[in-house]
Amino acid sequence: MAKKVKVQVKKPFVPIKSENVKKVKIRVVGIGGGGGNIVSEIAGRVKGASFVAANTDSQALKHISKKVIPLQFGESFTHGLGTGMNPETAALAAEADKEKIKKIFQDQDLTIIVATLGSGTGSGASPYFAKVSRGLGNLTLGIFTLPFKFEGEKKIEIAKAALENLKSKVNAFVVVPNERIFQLVDKTTPLSSAFSMINKILAEGLEGLIEIIFEPGLINIDFADLRTILSGTGKLAFLSSVKVQKSEGATKEAIEKAVSSPLFPYGIKGAKGALFNIAGEKNLELSEVSQISETIFNLTNKEAKIIFGISQNKKYKGVIKTTLLAVGCQMRDFFGDTPKTKALRRPKKKIKPAVIKKIEEPEIKIKKIIRRVRQKKLPLEVPKKIPEIRKNAIQVRQDVEEEEAKILAEEQIWQTPAFLRKKI
Repeated sequence: MAKKVKVQVKKPFVPIKSENVKKVKIRVVGIGGGGGNIVSEIAGRVKGASFVAANTDSQALKHISKKVIPLQFGESFTHGLGTGMNPETAALAAEADKEKIKKIFQDQDLTIIVATLGSGTGSGASPYFAKVSRGLGNLTLGIFTLPFKFEGEKKIEIAKAALENLKSKVNAFVVVPNERIFQLVDKTTPLSSAFSMINKILAEGLEGLIEIIFEPGLINIDFADLRTILSGTGKLAFLSSVKVQKSEGATKEAIEKAVSSPLFPYGIKGAKGALFNIAGEKNLELSEVSQISETIFNLTNKEAKIIFGISQNKKYKGVIKTTLLAVGCQMRDFFGDTPKTKALRRPKKKIKPAVIKKIEEPEIKIKKIIRRVRQKKLPLEVPKKIPEIRKNAIQVRQDVEEEEAKILAEEQIWQTPAFLRKKI
């Protein structure tokens, strides 16, 4: 049976007088040292958005790009220094400057929060920034990187707690483990060059997303479509924007690169929603559009809402560009079990109540056997398995006292076997 997919096809673009159109405002906010570095690098590559670097560390803010607005917060807590890998300090520092933080999110439509989790400022302050952004009615997309395994369990635990906290405070979030660098470059590559490679791919994704919002197309995508796809909270998102040269096999290459990325340890399989745009020259073929679209349809959830657009422009001469934002991707454990967490999760071996009673109350067991032998319900030998007691301690003790009284009263007419009498 063919897969049923809800597809929203946009009507061809019809120009509207510019004075009647609200210009969409997009702001990218990098939080902490790592977030600030990422934003500082991509600011020169992405057009159509404004950029802010927020940090408690005044020295770190002196090294950001001139295209980025610096925001220092929490001076009363850190005195212009970092947070010392302490998320709690960063959270308090952010709350102390809530009015200052609120101003950077006012009058925005889409805010993109970028942070490296595992550090103090990025992990502790990002949830508060995201909360303020959504409280003002902004669509809020998070882009979060995770620490290398060699950075230690402490950073991994901080990152894990921060990511869990952030899920409910953003509409959707993208996760990039730093370990994925090894999928992109050789291990001998300088670390700064490796990080730059990650930033380049993130910049391409953001640039493609902003481009399809602002630029008209043959089948147009606008901000209302983005709002539809990003509605809700805490959705795992996949963002890619790739160009391939038109040649034999170009469509297949475009498909492979669009639906998978070396940055992400997950794909779009099972996604609950997707927004994508295919761009090319005026000679963009229907078969090319059809193959790319069909692949995305088949990978997403059968009930997924899908919105797609087509752009034709001379600037795409000789290339096919595919930009894809998928949300509601299948969640996974991005951290795996460290030796410590494995030990914590290993269930403790439980001792059955019956075993405890055999150890603590052997006299009670023997006296119960005597009573049952006296009533001719058991042979005159100790069974290999002593029957389990189902009563509570008080009831058992009462039963024992009653039986002891009966045994003493009848001792003249019934002699207890010697091997049992020694244990009474």
